[in-house]
Amino acid sequence: MNRVRLFSVIVTASFALQACSGGGAPSAIPRQDAGQNVRILRPSASSGKIQHVIIMVQENRTFNNLFATFPGTTGATTGYYLKGPNHVKTPVALTESTLPSADYNHDSRAYNYACDGKDTYPKTSCMMDGFNLVGVDGNNPASTGPYQYVNPMYIKPYWAMAKQYGIADHMFQTQGSASFTAHQDLIEGGSMLVDTKCGKNEPECALIDLPNTNGNWGCSAKDAFTNILTTAGQYVYMGGPAPCLTYPDKTMPDLLDAAGVSWKYYAPPYKPHTAGAEWNAAAALSEIYNGPDWKKNVSMPQTNIFNDISGGTLPAVSWLIPTQVDSDHPHKPSSEDNGPDWVGSVVNAVGQSPYWNSTAIVVTWDDFGGFFDPVPPAFFDDQGGLGFRVPMLVISPYVKAHTISTTQYEFASILVFTEDNFGLGRMGSPSFPNNDSRATSIADMFDFSIKPRKFTVIPTALKKSHFMHERIIYEPIDDGD
Repeated sequence: MNRVRLFSVIVTASFALQACSGGGAPSAIPRQDAGQNVRILRPSASSGKIQHVIIMVQENRTFNNLFATFPGTTGATTGYYLKGPNHVKTPVALTESTLPSADYNHDSRAYNYACDGKDTYPKTSCMMDGFNLVGVDGNNPASTGPYQYVNPMYIKPYWAMAKQYGIADHMFQTQGSASFTAHQDLIEGGSMLVDTKCGKNEPECALIDLPNTNGNWGCSAKDAFTNILTTAGQYVYMGGPAPCLTYPDKTMPDLLDAAGVSWKYYAPPYKPHTAGAEWNAAAALSEIYNGPDWKKNVSMPQTNIFNDISGGTLPAVSWLIPTQVDSDHPHKPSSEDNGPDWVGSVVNAVGQSPYWNSTAIVVTWDDFGGFFDPVPPAFFDDQGGLGFRVPMLVISPYVKAHTISTTQYEFASILVFTEDNFGLGRMGSPSFPNNDSRATSIADMFDFSIKPRKFTVIPTALKKSHFMHERIIYEPIDDGD
């Protein structure tokens, strides 16, 4: 079933009425457990046309925060918030903003409040009206601050890529949680564990929120614990294992290694209390951190990807993690945010290299950052998900200009495409299915029947040379999420 449509100025009718007329929040989609999801028939793999997949991970933005007014997508410039102690549903106009912003809370508690004003599990519906309750900088209620969207002039490279290639209108983060689990989802497909800490009657549990590591989220953290969510929906604070994980199913690096497919995880230098320690998912996988892959496949700093592109050594699969000033993460030590130019510069490096005709670049944002979005999660499971809608851009010579996908995706959708493209199989098993067993591939954003499109340079204010010589700021990223 092909649910990709080309650029249109017609917004989906029901959402357009809600966004423009101030109507109620979109109707909640009925609860649906992971085992009940029906996979949509996917197009075939790329037949060898895609030989390189680059997964770029940016930080903390909802789809609506970056693309509220992007033609043909489901966006809103009005919303609702819950006013006063009685939580009276009140309309609010979104404000237009620059990219830097306050750091709104975006952990599972903030997700719960944003859904319906209640910090409770399990969720069965989301009215998308409690974003004023999420908090800001870890403390006070956020008021109407999260109800904002970025003026397109501040994120021109993102809009240029969305127009020239493809944008997903219904990509959801896997879990209503913060960056730690999101980065695990983007390398492992999920964050379900089988561990003694899950409890005697709970053989399985899901990681959620951030470990108590003060910014070091990996195997080198000392006296650290994770939070877990039981299958019964009970939140257990610091009741999980240390953030040095061994999953019961395979990880994407496992599949790649077994198939002899090359891969690298490009990340900032790994030092405690820096982006290199906070967003490096590989550092929390015991098999990688305590094995040969840490030196062989984890490439630091992240700008090494430029050398591999120019040197002809780009691996088949790459994850690319930014520094804090290049990440779009709100409330940095300064108001600087080079995220759009960082992404544009990497895309330009690939586009102007021999790799262009064989590469797919996928750009997504790891969590909702506390910002408003009008679209409720596509379904609810027992792992704290799905989370809120986040942007995803797909750049490739086999993606037609102005492609907008309305297919329901989650983070595992990127991994499913990668699995199918390289013939890797699945990470899970019948006894312990991974999210890649339910997720729909992003393959329907491509058209492999066309000739590879000629690359057009993405305009950026900052060029590759800036990022190659950028000073790395070894400071914590606010509250580390």
